Amino acid sequence: MTLTIPFDNSYARLPDTFYARQAPMPVRAPHLVAFNDDLARILGISPGDAQEMAEAFAGNTLPAGAEPIAQLYSGHQFGTYNPQLGDGRAVLLGETVGTDGVRRDIQLKGSGQTPFSRQGDGRAWLGPVLREYVVSEAMHALGVPTTRALAAVETGETVFREGPMPGAVLTRVAQSHLRVGTFQVFASRRQTDALKRLTAYAIERHYPQADGPMGLLRAVRDAQAQLIAKWMSVGFIHGVMNTDNSSIAGETIDYGPCAFMDTYHPNTIYSSIDRMGRYAYSNQPDIAVWNLAQLATALIQRMDEPEAAVQEATEIVHAMPALIQKEWLTRFRAKIGLSTEEEGDEALITDLLTRMAQNSADFTNTFRALGGDKARDQFTDPGAFDTWARGWQDRLAREDDPQAVMTAANPAFIPRNHRVEQIIQAAVQGDYAPFHRLNTVLARPYEDQPEAADLTRPPTESEVVHATFCGT
Repeated sequence: MTLTIPFDNSYARLPDTFYARQAPMPVRAPHLVAFNDDLARILGISPGDAQEMAEAFAGNTLPAGAEPIAQLYSGHQFGTYNPQLGDGRAVLLGETVGTDGVRRDIQLKGSGQTPFSRQGDGRAWLGPVLREYVVSEAMHALGVPTTRALAAVETGETVFREGPMPGAVLTRVAQSHLRVGTFQVFASRRQTDALKRLTAYAIERHYPQADGPMGLLRAVRDAQAQLIAKWMSVGFIHGVMNTDNSSIAGETIDYGPCAFMDTYHPNTIYSSIDRMGRYAYSNQPDIAVWNLAQLATALIQRMDEPEAAVQEATEIVHAMPALIQKEWLTRFRAKIGLSTEEEGDEALITDLLTRMAQNSADFTNTFRALGGDKARDQFTDPGAFDTWARGWQDRLAREDDPQAVMTAANPAFIPRNHRVEQIIQAAVQGDYAPFHRLNTVLARPYEDQPEAADLTRPPTESEVVHATFCGT
């Protein structure tokens, strides 16, 4: 069987202002670690044998129809504008239109240097590749819009970070890799024609119902509002919400120092580079609004009468906090078993979260346990839960089937940080069994899987992961 990818590329037909043509750099001894058969079927890919796929997904060979490019973009990084970034260690092989009719990018991440590498080696080491594979696929199973992982390949080469590490390449799939920063780079350069072309392309590809640049802004706002609320509802912390990591398609993209909370606290941070807490869990809604404002600023510059667009753009951006809050409330209502709306619901949810923070309650396990009788066990002072639960039980009495609502809204399994670290350490030693087991369990996060109960356990004191890293 020969690997066949039905490429139908559109971005590579745009002017070369948008990218640099760049083939991936070959590696010494590629070995296929994982291949996502379910995703491949959606993409219409016919897989080849293991070695053929290892060569292709490492970048040693190009499948027929591929047109490899490194995309240009810029972005605000921790609030400071960097005028040129771009794919410094990734190459977009091309696009497919899947069996579901959706156009998606297929990108190699860790595929070597490009014109945008900024003196980096363009490579990735095995740890971040496995982390992104596990977490992105877990997010998909949780129902959170996300890029996905098609393949992971060991390169047989050494990458030097804190020390020598085994190299790897991830094949990432996205509805596109268009970012807020893609618009910013052309706006900052005053390349109005390119900005207009990009805007038209983005509308046609993602939001064909959008009416012009302000329609695009509104559509991106709505998609991002839903995304952020979904992040919050599963305790996810992106860790590096720079504008170059903000997808206009409304997908989670760029899993660097990401993490899921264990013990709940609104100010939780894991990212080793987020020293001021800019991207802490509770700050994510505000940062999403800030990022949208940067997109608005870029789009206004492509308008023939930018002054007239300022008021409309301002109204669109200013409406975003309320939209996020509405989506947040819908999801957290479901997490405590509510499918109807009453005025006191937000206060009830907020009171629970406050008590969880004060009592070191595990985020995922507490909400999952609400469907049984063990939620109080998550609290250092179970009486704090009991006090809250009296009002909650009164509210549940007015619901039809709260148990089913909670089960559907509260996962039993998430990719806990210590488990991800454990599968990475095992893989470095050549043992991929924990990696494959974790992926299998996380594919059904809302189901009780008694044989995998150990994966629901929070970390012991010695297992706590205090910081996560980009791995670049």
